[in-house]
Amino acid sequence: MTDFLEAEVKEKLREEREKDWRKALRRSISVQKRLEIPRQPMPAQPPAKRIKNFQEVNLGYTLKMAQEEARRCLDCGQPECVAGCPVAIDIPTFIKYIEVGELEKALSKIRETNGLPAICGRVCPQEIQCEKNCNLVKAGREPVAIGHLERFVADYFNQSEKPVRLEPRPEAGKKVAVIGAGPAGLTAAADLARFGYQVTIFEALHLPGGVLAYGIPEFRLPRQTLQAEINFIKSLGVEIKTNFIVGKTASLSDLQEAGFSAFFLGTGAGLPSFMNIPGENLVGIYSANEYLTRVNLMKAFCFPEFDTPAPSGKKVAVIGGGNVAMDAVRIAWRLGASEATIYYRRSRAEMPARAEEIKHAEEEGIIFNFLTVPVRFIGDEKRRLKAMVLQKLSLGEPDSSGRPRPVPIPNSEFQVEVDLVVMAIGQSPNPLLIKQIAGLKLGRWGNVEVNPETLASNLPGIYAGGDVVRGGATVILAMGDGRRAARAIDKYIRKC
Repeated sequence: MTDFLEAEVKEKLREEREKDWRKALRRSISVQKRLEIPRQPMPAQPPAKRIKNFQEVNLGYTLKMAQEEARRCLDCGQPECVAGCPVAIDIPTFIKYIEVGELEKALSKIRETNGLPAICGRVCPQEIQCEKNCNLVKAGREPVAIGHLERFVADYFNQSEKPVRLEPRPEAGKKVAVIGAGPAGLTAAADLARFGYQVTIFEALHLPGGVLAYGIPEFRLPRQTLQAEINFIKSLGVEIKTNFIVGKTASLSDLQEAGFSAFFLGTGAGLPSFMNIPGENLVGIYSANEYLTRVNLMKAFCFPEFDTPAPSGKKVAVIGGGNVAMDAVRIAWRLGASEATIYYRRSRAEMPARAEEIKHAEEEGIIFNFLTVPVRFIGDEKRRLKAMVLQKLSLGEPDSSGRPRPVPIPNSEFQVEVDLVVMAIGQSPNPLLIKQIAGLKLGRWGNVEVNPETLASNLPGIYAGGDVVRGGATVILAMGDGRRAARAIDKYIRKC
């Protein structure tokens, strides 16, 4: 950037003439020059080092790296990246603010629509959402590293402890209850607080965060990062009550009598799925929910410093191909397994896990066994797992998901030794609360049925979103639900 244009951009930034400073910034570097800038790789712990600890794998951008990556953004007239973002972040604007070093403005722009940027920058599948739509891809280049930039600017302020405030609307004088402190509930609560409501989150566990706390390991999402994002939401005036099981500690009717005008159900999908095959109840077979909760929320990886022991095995098998499976198998490797293997019923091309998580797992020495499925488990005389029998599969015609259907190959069974199995094949909504709400309409799989536009249930004043509606889905989709429901709740209360 020339001295003249740098001064011009800074002057127009001071005057907040956005169109003018953006125009000056575009002139500072030609499109061709921007196209020639390579994507900045994310620094990471070396595989040989990181498999021996639970510290974060990705180390984050420096300011210099972030600004260089930001310069790759073409500031398109029609930014399709925004259309790919479930919470509709103004992506080009926050990236341009990073480019010129206005980091506080960048974070404020993100937080207009996303209260959890440090989390989204780490765990959201940008490669199939915003980055997939980046116009650089059409030019034959790698997309702008939107997730890495989002993470950078959020971390910059979380680490400096310099607060970035958002002005709430004047108090509306009404109370809203959010049930569940996962990504959907936290997002709904943040938006409702900014709309002027008194918001209380009721969380059954002893720590807020939902799947962010119990489902995602430290090496992907450090707990201090999660806590920093929760502290920001509290700074908006949101109250969080933990160890509070709605349906047990107090009923929904009790909360209505306490003056809450509307409710958002964000209770997640905590009910694990199993295959219902012989031997599945042997000692040594765990649901991913239990395994991850022990390690992540209850710090079993620090046993005996913390009281919860970690299930451990030497030959570990994880059944499934999503992010939960990747987390479980990489944890097993760090807990001392001599062999940790993913068994997935389709091919690598169909795996729903993020490409980065698969890459990291491969770098760390995880074994992948595709087109195989367990058909029975074998135990010893004490009913402890010692082996499993698998069957080979081939890919047939697409099923309802659009992916090829796995078809068993006759006479292809084989046996492998294994002493720990983690079932990571999905989960469904926890029925503890939702089945106690009289008249609440549920779907075939126990999910809450809602209006897809407003996320309103069939009962007035009760809304729901995230995994309790979708089943197991992504963090960012749950956050999108929270935002949409908050807007609908605001309209509902104002009409009452």
